[in-house]
Amino acid sequence: MIKRLFGAAATIFAVLALSLTGAGTASAYQPVNIVHTEHVQAGPYSLTIGFSQWPLRAMQSLDFTFIPDGGIDDKSGTLSEIQPNGKVRHQEPLSRHPRKREDWGLDVRSLDQQGAWTFRFAIDGPQGHGEGDLTNLTVLEQPGPPLGISWAVSSIPLIGLIVFLAYAWRRTRRSQALQPA
Repeated sequence: MIKRLFGAAATIFAVLALSLTGAGTASAYQPVNIVHTEHVQAGPYSLTIGFSQWPLRAMQSLDFTFIPDGGIDDKSGTLSEIQPNGKVRHQEPLSRHPRKREDWGLDVRSLDQQGAWTFRFAIDGPQGHGEGDLTNLTVLEQPGPPLGISWAVSSIPLIGLIVFLAYAWRRTRRSQALQPA
């Protein structure tokens, strides 16, 4: 009995150990492939904005990099994402890209609506304060079907599973009620 319990525990431990080691952070080391760049002048600072997908599409995750001339070591700044309707979607400090540590950037970010977006940069550094805009950043419509249809189609297997489990539960309950005590 003890050998059987020890064997089962060892098997469970081995499966957990293998599943955890296989699910490491390999994706964190994939390079950021920049396929398109734009340039912005933010006061005395020249800034190169890189995109991992081009053209941009709404609801499509991609990487953004923001590279000032001379590097980011002695500079700080903020980024404001302005939607096509003029509302500020995000305003956040510029921070290092998780996979391209020598640059500022956004990892796996998507823009949620189509139209002409604006990225506004405010940079502080040894040459003072500078502001600049990347205007008319065109975001095309979302690829694929609309979200409502995608959610409806993807929920069909879940609904089927629920129906199957309800049917099996009722059938099991009925057969237990029919058995003599």
